[in-house]
Amino acid sequence: MAWGYLVIAGLLEIGWAIGLKYTQGFTKLDATISTVACMILSLAFLSMALRTLPVGTAYAIWTSISAVGTAVLGIVLFREPASWGRLACTSLLVAGVVGLRFVSSH
Repeated sequence: MAWGYLVIAGLLEIGWAIGLKYTQGFTKLDATISTVACMILSLAFLSMALRTLPVGTAYAIWTSISAVGTAVLGIVLFREPASWGRLACTSLLVAGVVGLRFVSSH
């Protein structure tokens, strides 16, 4: 269950990272409310995951899910560059997450 909480926390962090772009400096009320809700829920789910998962592993995976998801959505939604170098480095993050999952004892 902790791994599921961690994935949800990571997805919610993607939501608030992308949501920040849509708040336009916190001038858009609906986007700001959604973004803050994602922040709170992301931390809540991370906290639940940390009940059983090691903090170093959980934090690394949480931030990596967010980094990869935000980078991909940045490419798709905002037409950010999709260079080979950027995609290769993002792939390394994915490999790290998979590796941490398999070496974790929980």
